[in-house]
Amino acid sequence: MSDLKKLLVAAALLCSSQTNLFSQTVFTYGNKSVSKDEFLKAFNKNNTESKPTQKAYADYLELYSRFKIKVQAALDMHLDTLDMQRTELQSFRNQVAGSYMNDDASVELLIDEAIDRSAKEIQLSHIFIPVSSTATAEEAEQARKSIQSAYDRLKKGEAFEKCAIEFSKDPAVSTNKGNLGFINVFTLPYDLETLAYTTPAGKFSTPFKSKIGYHIFKNTGERKAPGKIRVAQILLAFPPDAGELQKLQTKKTADSIHRLVISGGDFKKLAATFSNDNISYQNGGEMPEFGSGRYEPNFEKAAFALQKDDEVSKPIATSFGYHIIKRLKLVPPSTDKKNKAVRDSFRQEVTQNDRMEVSKKLLVKKIVKQTGMQQPAGTESIVTLVADSVILTNHSFVSQDPRFKTVLITFPKQTITVSDFITYLESVRGMPGMTTKPRAEVFDQFLESTALEYYRDNLETYNTDFAYQLNEFKEGNLLFEIMQRNIWDRASADSIGLKKYYEAHKSNYWWEASGDALIFTASNDSVANATKAMLKKDHKSWRQYIDVSQGTLQGDSGRFELGQLPVVDRTAFSEGLLTANVKNETDNSASFCYIIKLYKEKQPRTFNDARGFVINDYQTWLEEQWITDLKKKYPIRVDEVVLNSLPK
Repeated sequence: MSDLKKLLVAAALLCSSQTNLFSQTVFTYGNKSVSKDEFLKAFNKNNTESKPTQKAYADYLELYSRFKIKVQAALDMHLDTLDMQRTELQSFRNQVAGSYMNDDASVELLIDEAIDRSAKEIQLSHIFIPVSSTATAEEAEQARKSIQSAYDRLKKGEAFEKCAIEFSKDPAVSTNKGNLGFINVFTLPYDLETLAYTTPAGKFSTPFKSKIGYHIFKNTGERKAPGKIRVAQILLAFPPDAGELQKLQTKKTADSIHRLVISGGDFKKLAATFSNDNISYQNGGEMPEFGSGRYEPNFEKAAFALQKDDEVSKPIATSFGYHIIKRLKLVPPSTDKKNKAVRDSFRQEVTQNDRMEVSKKLLVKKIVKQTGMQQPAGTESIVTLVADSVILTNHSFVSQDPRFKTVLITFPKQTITVSDFITYLESVRGMPGMTTKPRAEVFDQFLESTALEYYRDNLETYNTDFAYQLNEFKEGNLLFEIMQRNIWDRASADSIGLKKYYEAHKSNYWWEASGDALIFTASNDSVANATKAMLKKDHKSWRQYIDVSQGTLQGDSGRFELGQLPVVDRTAFSEGLLTANVKNETDNSASFCYIIKLYKEKQPRTFNDARGFVINDYQTWLEEQWITDLKKKYPIRVDEVVLNSLPK
C-alpha cells in the first residue's frame, strides 16, 4: 500500500472514530454533554409508553435539558458544598452502598446452585467431633485424631452406625445412631450442605473441618424433594425425665385426643386446650412452613406422608412427645431457573445465608484486580511479630516505633501500614479463637476487611450503576435546593410581584358555580347520619360536633366550586342541602356536605380567593424567565442524528 493510501485510510479511520465518539452525545449544554447512555437511562426510568416514539424522545429531551441546566446553575453556585447537601448525600450513600457490595455474577451462580439442590433431598448420617473456638492446640489435635480414627475404621468396613455411637459427640447419637434424616438446601450451613450434596449416594465423606468441629457424612439415600409443607399440630409433651410409664400415659392421652379429632372435633380448639407447644397452640396449632431437615425425621416423615389437605395423622412419637399432625397445605418444589418469582425467592434466601461469604471472597478477588491493590514482598515476619505481640501479650507499640510506618498494602488512593494492622488487631483480639488462629489467616481477614472498606469508600469509581444512582440523588437534591431558592420561596414571599401578576392576569381567575359549604368525613355511615341529624338542628355548631366525636368525624368549611365537592353524580344543589353519603370502600368511611349558600353564576376571584392559583402561575412564569436566562448561559445543542438513532 502506498504512503498516500495509508494516509487516506488513517484519515478515514480518524474521522470515523471522531464521528463515533460524537455520535454518543445526544446534546450539550455549555461545555457539558449528555451521552446516549445517560439519556436512555433517564428516559427509560420515566417513560410510561411500552414502545418509545420519536416525539416521546424529543419531549423528554426538552425536560431533561431543562433539568441539567438548572443543576449546572446549582453547581456553579456551589450549592453542593452546603453542609445539608453533603450530609444528605453521605447518608444516601451509606444507605445504598451495601446493595452494591456483592459480586453479582457469583450471586447468580449461587442461586442456580441452590435451585438445583432444592430438587433433591439427601438422607444423612453423621459423625461429629466438636472443637471449641477456645480449644487449646492439644485439644484441637485430640479432636483431629478422634475423627481420623473413626474414618480409618469406616474405611476398613465397619458399620457407620457403630462408629457413630462410639465416636460421635452429637448429643442425639444415642437415639438416632447418627441418622439426621433428610436434608434439603438451606437446612445446614453452606459448607456442610456442600459436603452433603457432593458425597455420592451410599458413600461417606473424608473428615471435614467446619467452624464448630470435625464431621464425617454418609449419604444413605436420595429422593426427589417433596417441597415444603404447612401443618398444624397438637403436641402432648413428655414430662421432664419421663419414664416408660409416663410415656405410656402420654400416648393414651394422645390417642384419646386423636379419637376426638377424627370424630369431628375442632382441631384448633383442641390444640388451644391440650397442646404443649407453647407457640403454635395460640394459633390453633399452626406451624411455620417447613421442608426436610427442620424437625426430627419421624415428625417430618409423618407430615409428608399425609396425602391431602386436612388429613390428620395418628399420634407420632419423637423425643419431645406425641404429635397429632394435620396437613394444611403442600407446596411443591419450584425449580424453574427462568421464573423470576422463583429466582427472587431463592435470592432472598441466598443473600441472607452464610453462602454469601463465598460471594464476598470472590468480590475481594475482584477488588484486588480492579483496584490494582499491591502487597509489598517481605512483610510476613513483621505481620507475625505484630500479631503475636498484640494478640498474645496485649503489647502496645509506641507511636514513634519506625515499624509503625511499614507498608503492608497499597491502593491507588491509600496506603495501609502496620499502624492500621495494629488498630485492626486491637479490635478483634478478644474474639474467640484468635490466640490459636494462624497469623496468615488473621492477616488475610485484615486484607479482606481493608479491601472491602476501600472499595466501599471509592465505590463510584469502580461501579457505574452506583455512580449513576448517587449522581441521580445528588442532582435531584440540588434541583430542589435551587428551585426552593430561585422560584418557590421567591414567589411565595414576593407579595408585590404576586399582586402585579394577579392584576395583569385577572381574567384567568374565576369562580365556576360554587358554594359556601361544610365538608365532613365520618368513620362510617352511622356517624355520618347522626351528624346530619344534628346539622339539621344547628349547622353553626359543627365544630363542637367534631370536638365530641372522639376522632370519628372530621370537617372543613369554605367556598368550593361545586365540582370539587364529594357528592354523587347529578346532585341537585340547593341551600340547606345535606348531600347523600359517598362511601369509601377501602375503610368504609362516609363523606357528605352541608350547603350553606350557592353562587350559581361564574364570578371573578379576588386576589385572596385566587392566591394559591396565582402563586402557582407566578412560579411557572418566574421559572420560564429563569430558563430563558439559563439557555443563554448554557446553550443547548442537540445532535439530531443521535437523537433520531435512539431505539424505537
